[in-house]
Amino acid sequence: MQTSKGNSTGEGAISACKQLRPGESFTGKQGLLYAVGISAESVGSKAIHMQLLTIPPGGRALAHKHATHETAIYALSGVSHVWHGERLEHHSIVTPGDFFYIPADVPHLPYNPSATESVTAIIARTDPNEQESVVLLPELETIHPPTSD
Repeated sequence: MQTSKGNSTGEGAISACKQLRPGESFTGKQGLLYAVGISAESVGSKAIHMQLLTIPPGGRALAHKHATHETAIYALSGVSHVWHGERLEHHSIVTPGDFFYIPADVPHLPYNPSATESVTAIIARTDPNEQESVVLLPELETIHPPTSD
């Protein structure tokens, strides 16, 4: 973790602010690739988590929701699609520069339909521990099964 590069105002001064680079990437319960930035573990946050998400070409998450936690997404590159709603009955297309909000407890299934371009987004969630609120919903997987080429 990288700490703040700024000057302190007094010798031995301690700042509650933290500056860091994304951590090592990992595959979450949802099946997508994440690089953690802000979390309870990395900076001691109490109510927020922020990370980078990568969905490779043709990649897709497992149907899931985040129990009691809201999610905000900002698309950096690539075009992602997401099924959402109690029975994944709604569909949205998220393009670079878009913000996308997912209320707490709303089932969703993001995917990348491109065969050549990855999707990268910044995700912020009201769960400082990120994976603790993930609830997989295998009963929804057959509504929109993965396509095979």
